[in-house]
Amino acid sequence: MILVSSCLLGNKVKYNGESNDNPLIRRYGRYMTAICPEALGGLTIPRPSAELQNGDGNDVLAGTAQVKNKLGEDVTKSFIAGADKVMDFVRKHKIQVAILKANSPSCGNKMIYDGTFSGAKISGQGVTAAMLKQHGVKVYSEKELNEDTLQRIIAMFREE
Repeated sequence: MILVSSCLLGNKVKYNGESNDNPLIRRYGRYMTAICPEALGGLTIPRPSAELQNGDGNDVLAGTAQVKNKLGEDVTKSFIAGADKVMDFVRKHKIQVAILKANSPSCGNKMIYDGTFSGAKISGQGVTAAMLKQHGVKVYSEKELNEDTLQRIIAMFREE
């Protein structure tokens, strides 16, 4: 089973109630299971945008950084709760690979927004991506995929 950010399959779970529909990923969606860590963590749709403050997802999990929304509210517990629920699902289904939304405070695997709500990005991982990587799950973003790469991932990791 391949885990995928629900927004990439066209589901309207993004913070602003929209999606990040990705036609390539949607075309192969039958091989994937959609998740939205932020919704699983109890955050509403729509919701104020959120960014990591003073670090990345690894720092949040270590207790040295927070996730705050644009209103200044600390939503760290919701982000960790969502990541924990995703991790429970990963363990239960022995998932080895995930395709997650680039730059997201939950799902970003290489870059995240810098915490200033200015659109600037820094190197780092979102909370769920960090937790998955810490547990050996291979995490890709939609920006790393083309059709050949996606077909290879599906061939290696899909359930028979």
